[in-house]
Amino acid sequence: MVRYVTYKRVSTKRQGHSGLGLEAQERDIRLFLESYSEEPWEVVGDFIEVESGADAERPELAKAIELAKRERAVLLVAKLDRLSRKVSFIAALMEDPKLKLKVAQMPHADKFQLHVYAALAEQERDFISLRTKAALQEVKARAERENRKPNLGGLRDKTMKRNVVLKAQADERAARLRGVVAPLRDRGATLREIAAALNAAGLETPRGGQWQAMTVKRVLERLDAA
Repeated sequence: MVRYVTYKRVSTKRQGHSGLGLEAQERDIRLFLESYSEEPWEVVGDFIEVESGADAERPELAKAIELAKRERAVLLVAKLDRLSRKVSFIAALMEDPKLKLKVAQMPHADKFQLHVYAALAEQERDFISLRTKAALQEVKARAERENRKPNLGGLRDKTMKRNVVLKAQADERAARLRGVVAPLRDRGATLREIAAALNAAGLETPRGGQWQAMTVKRVLERLDAA
């Protein structure tokens, strides 16, 4: 019998009290157990944490890991970023020979693939603020070249600033995703399959949403154009 210890995390107390975020994680874990787990299976422990993903001091996760090791069970999470948003933290868990780990949204991923996705997600978050600052500087520089001050409060300048920021984010995100989407495409993965892999890694689209086949297609077109 395969034993599992499930772990779910939300970032705010409001999410914890309302169940927002928890229901989706419970759904994904249930789908994994019903569709991908060897049978028979048993859940020997279930832990819920209300903490930021950037905080490595999480008592419920520590309890879940300890129980999984003691019971020789698999630590099961819905998404990789529910463990942590720090690749160093995730890497340390993967290097522990006594701990088995599964991610519901990536049922067939091995440790190497999980490490790659974790690293990409961390780099993505680090670049968000830098991209925004660079885009705003570009707006101001363009206005100066046209010998006028940028009126960031005006509708036209707001639209221009927004478009520049979105374009910069899309271009840089596409370049940074090359190492994932290009090999998947080369191996014959469909647009939908690539989108599922990006969503499972916790990566968002430039607009902060979920990846779809069409958004993956746009990324690949940007990469081909570059």
